[in-house]
Amino acid sequence: MSPTPLLCVENLRVHFPVQRSSLSKPEAWVRAVEDVSFTLGAGETIGLLGESGCGKTTLGRAVLRLGPVTAGTIRYGGTDITRLEGRALREHRRQFQMIFQDPFSSLNPRFTVGQIVGEPLEIHRLVKDSTTRDRRISELLESVGLDPRLVDRFPHEFSGGQRQRIGIARALAVEPHLIVCDEPVSALDVSVQAQVVNLLQDLQKQRGLAYLFISHDLAVVEHLAHRILVMYLGQVLEEAPASVLCQRPLHPYTQALVSAIPTVDPASKRRRIVLSGEPPSPLSPPTGCPFHPRCPMVQPRCRIEAPVLRNLGDGRRVACHQV
Repeated sequence: MSPTPLLCVENLRVHFPVQRSSLSKPEAWVRAVEDVSFTLGAGETIGLLGESGCGKTTLGRAVLRLGPVTAGTIRYGGTDITRLEGRALREHRRQFQMIFQDPFSSLNPRFTVGQIVGEPLEIHRLVKDSTTRDRRISELLESVGLDPRLVDRFPHEFSGGQRQRIGIARALAVEPHLIVCDEPVSALDVSVQAQVVNLLQDLQKQRGLAYLFISHDLAVVEHLAHRILVMYLGQVLEEAPASVLCQRPLHPYTQALVSAIPTVDPASKRRRIVLSGEPPSPLSPPTGCPFHPRCPMVQPRCRIEAPVLRNLGDGRRVACHQV
């Protein structure tokens, strides 16, 4: 990995206004992402883990400038892209791409596979003639394990796993350095999930890709990621190398997530930690620690004072008063 981070996110915030009409003033703000910072190196995978609604996808889209940024800085390859617009932003678009969660709705049903994969080549003017374009499309389909002879078929003629491979081929078309994977296997059967995860790993080794892998499935993230960020209510509660976090989680929320991983060892003495209640609304987050209404280790201090995400060394950060 390069000593200079490929991606550097500092104090990122994404807030959405809640208003009755487009002309009225905001009545409140949804704090979808709140003060998130992390770095991602070339060829590295960061797993972004958390329950549905915790802000994972919003963070991923903001990093690619596909969504609004309220505050903070996003540096890609040393260049601040936080406020870039128009042509200046478009020049950076080739370097980062996204694989979406639903492999069917993310593909244009009126386009053939060849048109879907070839469209980025044309938009970024990466091919000069139809012969070169067709050859490149065939190479991309082969790289994700699909038969190039299927270029004239439409998305509905493929299985879910094949459609996700088409989405991966489309993302690879512009030869990006960073890919944000937004729960790319959650809509697939378990056996197909393993195939797609293995494909992503092989492509990373071949092309030196960096992944921001968004998921709510810790077992998948543990297999794929080098480091894991655990999010809750728009904030990062813990960060650690994947193996370390799964073997010795420190934050009570992470401990609950790890305890929910199924085990095939009948002698395992892992105790399941069942959290009570539901995550609070980002419209009205609780004071103090965002996790304190559900935390089994809550103390009076947790209800009043928000914990700081402290660096504990060896790549580990935790936001908890009890650690």
